[in-house]
Amino acid sequence: MYKIMGLDVGTKRIGIAISDYLHVIANRHSCIVRSENSVSEIVKIAKENNVKIIVVGVPYNMDGTCGSQAQDCINFAKQIEGFEIVYEDERLTSETAEENLKERKIDFRKDKGLVDIESAGIILEQYLSKIN
Repeated sequence: MYKIMGLDVGTKRIGIAISDYLHVIANRHSCIVRSENSVSEIVKIAKENNVKIIVVGVPYNMDGTCGSQAQDCINFAKQIEGFEIVYEDERLTSETAEENLKERKIDFRKDKGLVDIESAGIILEQYLSKIN
């Protein structure tokens, strides 16, 4: 049995979500600051949680093309070794994440990491819904 990790890779922060062993629930996990150590931090978290697949959100342009932010996410993901990497279209997840947090009355204005964590959860939920 293994878990699946979802990543919302931004220029400043990376949101992380991890599934349950049944691949049904996307648990919001944490947010790390993007730095030269980010890949090793992700690998460490993945190993600690028995992750086999890492789903990386890619913010394609609205017309479906791959812009600079999308390419940055893909380039980042290519540095992660030892896991199966899957790319998931994450257009509009940040907006959905903000709406979800507002509905739960969570003030994210002072901690944008909350939006990144929620976005990672949404990315992972999208992927889990495809495989189940």
